[in-house]
Amino acid sequence: MELAGARVLVAGATGVLGGELARALHGAGARVALTGRDGAALRTLAGDLGGAPAAVADAVDVGAVRGAVESAVAGLGGLDAVVVAWGVVAFGPAADADDAVTEELFAVNTLGPMSLVRAALPHLPDGGAVVLLSAIVADAPTLDMAEYSASKAALSAWAGVLRRELRRRAITVLDVRPPHIDTGLVHRALAGEPPRLPPGHDRAELVAAVLDGLRAGGREVVLDQREGRLVRR
Repeated sequence: MELAGARVLVAGATGVLGGELARALHGAGARVALTGRDGAALRTLAGDLGGAPAAVADAVDVGAVRGAVESAVAGLGGLDAVVVAWGVVAFGPAADADDAVTEELFAVNTLGPMSLVRAALPHLPDGGAVVLLSAIVADAPTLDMAEYSASKAALSAWAGVLRRELRRRAITVLDVRPPHIDTGLVHRALAGEPPRLPPGHDRAELVAAVLDGLRAGGREVVLDQREGRLVRR
């Protein structure tokens, strides 16, 4: 996909990664629309990006999610790609997990992104793109993070099926599964205390890899364990 002039909705734009992806896409010449749940932060970012269309929406509110897609389509005159950077985390032994916390993990990390993509697909042209940020735990479930790992693994599995189903439309479905990146998310956990985590991976490298994956029509962005760097495949 050529990013210059592409119309892209970034969901989770008020988060650290979502905001940096939105800024990078704007810098690459894309026309960006934004959605997130922090209205004040959303207005600030929209202003920084030249008055980008913006709609407040929480990932767990299906009606608001659909409204955000419609707002982006109206504001940009169409839609070529969506980037979904929603995410919450919780910690603790699987046997002790709170059911309500588990439900919220899946609502935000799995069901919300699915809902947004379903709402966006009728607007995407052949050759459009979907980017989903899952996590390395989709491949390597982690102790004291069972429910979070499961929610991200479910999203990754869904992305793989969606990619195959959309082959005839040549729509890119890019599954981004980065290692731990220091965005402060672990300090905003829904429950529990984080286990010992490796140093946060470089955010700029992740953002660059996502944009590269979009340009190249890639399937996934993952960590090369031997080289310690993110690769696009």
